[in-house]
Amino acid sequence: MRVVHLVRHTAVAAHWAGRCYGQSDVGLSREGRAAARSLGLRIAALGARRIYISPLRRARFLAGLVVREAANIDLVIDARLAECHFGAWEGQTWDAIYAASGDAMMGLVTAPATFRPGGHGEATFTVRDRAMAWLDAAAHVPGGPVVAICHGGPIAAIRGTLAGAPVEEWPGLVPRLGEIVTIKVLSA
Repeated sequence: MRVVHLVRHTAVAAHWAGRCYGQSDVGLSREGRAAARSLGLRIAALGARRIYISPLRRARFLAGLVVREAANIDLVIDARLAECHFGAWEGQTWDAIYAASGDAMMGLVTAPATFRPGGHGEATFTVRDRAMAWLDAAAHVPGGPVVAICHGGPIAAIRGTLAGAPVEEWPGLVPRLGEIVTIKVLSA
């Protein structure tokens, strides 16, 4: 069995609160950067020799702190760990999205194979498929524990898929900002 630590980034800049930021490359708030400093120490202590990170800045910041604390650690930027792309919804407030589209955003859970948020965003199962492809590949790389610093969507998709949970339950599997979720998966 391979131990995999899935880490959600810390709090984003305050002006993004209440907004859909998905794959928008937003930075962290002052509080988010402070939380990342202590979280970076905890991640470094996990003993991983390789850390996989989303290409988005909010994940890369934390990874940089881990590298400063841990010796002999490799960073691998992997686009499969990026957050869901929300199409034309990116950057809008959730209230504005709801005002314009009503309950359409429920399509993420009621039609996970086909609903594309914001008209051209990613379907929920697209996010699931790329996150699970990453997990399968990472679990088969020789070495100790695996760490991934990424986002709520991919983490919830991995957790929900491994648990066999219906997609309607996946929003409840999104970890808190800065939370480390530890799972075990079969490895080669």
